[in-house]
Amino acid sequence: MRGPHNIWRVVRVGSTFERTGAMKSLLERLNAPLALRIIARIIGLPFKPLGLRGNPNQPPLLRAITALGPAYIKFGQLLSTRPDIVGEEMANELLVLQDSLPPFSKEVASHTIEVELGIDIEETFEWVSEAKAAASLAQVHKAILRDNGREVAIKVLRPGIEKAFLRDIDAFFFIARFSEIFAPSIRRLKPLKVVEHFKGIVLEELDLRMELAAAAEFKANTQLDENFIVPAVLWELSTKRVMTTEWVNGIPLSKTLELEKKNANLEKLAKRIVQKFLTHALQDGFFHADMHQGNLMRGEDDTIIAMDFGIMGRIDPYTRRVYAEILMGFLNKDYLRVAEVHFEAGYVPADQDVTVFAQSLRAVAEPIFGMDANNISMARLLKHLFDVTERFGMETRTELLLLQRTMVVVEGVARSLDPNLNIWRTAQPIVEEYIRENLGPKAVLKDLSKTIYSMSRFAPHLPFLLDKVLREVLKPNVNKPQKRRLPAIIGGVMVGIFISLLSVGIVISWLN
Repeated sequence: MRGPHNIWRVVRVGSTFERTGAMKSLLERLNAPLALRIIARIIGLPFKPLGLRGNPNQPPLLRAITALGPAYIKFGQLLSTRPDIVGEEMANELLVLQDSLPPFSKEVASHTIEVELGIDIEETFEWVSEAKAAASLAQVHKAILRDNGREVAIKVLRPGIEKAFLRDIDAFFFIARFSEIFAPSIRRLKPLKVVEHFKGIVLEELDLRMELAAAAEFKANTQLDENFIVPAVLWELSTKRVMTTEWVNGIPLSKTLELEKKNANLEKLAKRIVQKFLTHALQDGFFHADMHQGNLMRGEDDTIIAMDFGIMGRIDPYTRRVYAEILMGFLNKDYLRVAEVHFEAGYVPADQDVTVFAQSLRAVAEPIFGMDANNISMARLLKHLFDVTERFGMETRTELLLLQRTMVVVEGVARSLDPNLNIWRTAQPIVEEYIRENLGPKAVLKDLSKTIYSMSRFAPHLPFLLDKVLREVLKPNVNKPQKRRLPAIIGGVMVGIFISLLSVGIVISWLN
């Protein structure tokens, strides 16, 4: 599909960027080579009148992206999480990209619900509302189940959105390959890999079962969290194109005046948002990666209600420990330890000087810590940290970038509620608790127990292995020097140790 028929799409993109005034700014920000700038202007200028006008009240870049439609809005949102590609300034601008679009008709939504669920909508639902919210991929309706009167939220994909996205993604590949051919220097940004990554994300979001599974997992992880609610999912009323969850009532955190009228404790809400995010990221390794005001509401007793689980982040246990140690090192201003953690994790090449790296960390951190405590930004510190590690040869780690970008959003939401929030004081008890649970003596015992349990799964093979090793050890062989039997003897000892550890593991499992 990535052929000449995409030329018109390239022309449409170029002319829209010209008409909205975004072309010149974009090329300068990306430090595009001269050849690409000339080609872009040649494509854009003659066809400028054919470009989409967009909303003149928006900044040029956002105006162009929103005018081009859903796929470009989603692509802009993805790039907001990759400052390593577009730069910090543009990433921050794209961070506020809104994907609100006009809703499609209730009749079309109802037909989709009936076809997907194989039901008569009037028999299943007592009432279905007009669209309550409409975004680039889907829109949400409120409904009441006829059999039990339960209020639910039904998310329905836009009609034909799958084909439209694949068509636009096809154009993205064409533009990326075009850029690589005519501007080889831009290959450092890996445009084809970026588009491939975007395609994978979009295909997952176009299958609402994936979002439903994420919501179910997130709810299970947070079931015991106080003052944090994730809507329950209804699997029986969900398919690839329709997703049903319980309806939750609350006040969006973007409506500060309404929150104040309801006597909401804004300081408590701000603190709770930061701590819940860090708890989910560190303790569970599974966090909401799109925690802007539109996806968060205030419930009763200042409870946080989370919605929209299309973008979630994961961090493996080892990376969580590294991240926690880095944060703790900064909290204690122990820059040498922060540097050592980077080297131990293999983030920074071993041929670098750990003391010089620690000195560089101090140079970026001390000015931030020198600010008034209420203005210290964890997100800004992490941004500077990634800048330093890049200079020392650290490869880009997308999971940490997503974590950092989410921290930017969370911090922004929290400060919109409480401008005087002390981020470090708020984060410290969560980080310290994680350190105690996962890096202290208790954590060592827990790791040992897990290791022994994993080894115990080889128990059915032990008799055979032991018999084989012992036969090798005891077998007389005058043709081989004695020293060549040493590996077999060592193997026998190792098997003995293994059996001992297995016994301890069985005892531990029995005690638990």
